[in-house]
Amino acid sequence: MAKLRVGVLISGRGSNMAALIRAAEAADYPAEIACVVSNKPDAPGLALAAAANVPTVTVSHRDHPDREVFDRAVAAALERHGVEFVVLAGFMRIFSPWFPTRWAGRLINIHPSLLPAFKGLHVQRQALDAGVRLSGCTAHFVTLDLDSGPIIAQAAVPVVAGDTEETLSARILRQEHRLYPLVVRWFAEGRIAVDGEKVAVQGVPRGATLLFSPEA
Repeated sequence: MAKLRVGVLISGRGSNMAALIRAAEAADYPAEIACVVSNKPDAPGLALAAAANVPTVTVSHRDHPDREVFDRAVAAALERHGVEFVVLAGFMRIFSPWFPTRWAGRLINIHPSLLPAFKGLHVQRQALDAGVRLSGCTAHFVTLDLDSGPIIAQAAVPVVAGDTEETLSARILRQEHRLYPLVVRWFAEGRIAVDGEKVAVQGVPRGATLLFSPEA
């Protein structure tokens, strides 16, 4: 069976991209990273992808007059590489409505909070300021509303005494690297079904949780 061709969008170091590339190197992984696209030519993740022999493309947002024109250029780059499914991995651009509509049901993101709590930027700081005892990350569909698409799966981490924004971020990021390749695997295996705002994963036993925890 042909592997699912995945395009990854980045703006920076691309640590989640690197986790996906490592996962895709396994012979039994049902997806391949077809290309990595960045809006920043100096994004460190581009070098990581190139070192792994993954095609890279830079589409600078500064070279386009508005969001939709930029989004269409990104989509064209993905399509040239035969991408079927798009993964955001630290892509720091807000899309025009055109892009999530074009890739509806085939566009996901991982956000460093337990959505719907703490949307937007600096979410670890938001969590610490709110005094929560549990944080984590969420893999979700990308829709027209920021950080609001249907939730696919989550991973939880404790907030511990003395945590800073940096220490909590690092703890969450470790779980992102575990969760994201698993979610992409589910898509490649055709196990994801969406009913309105709810996501079901085929093959998950009744009563099983889709909230993962490093303490479990």
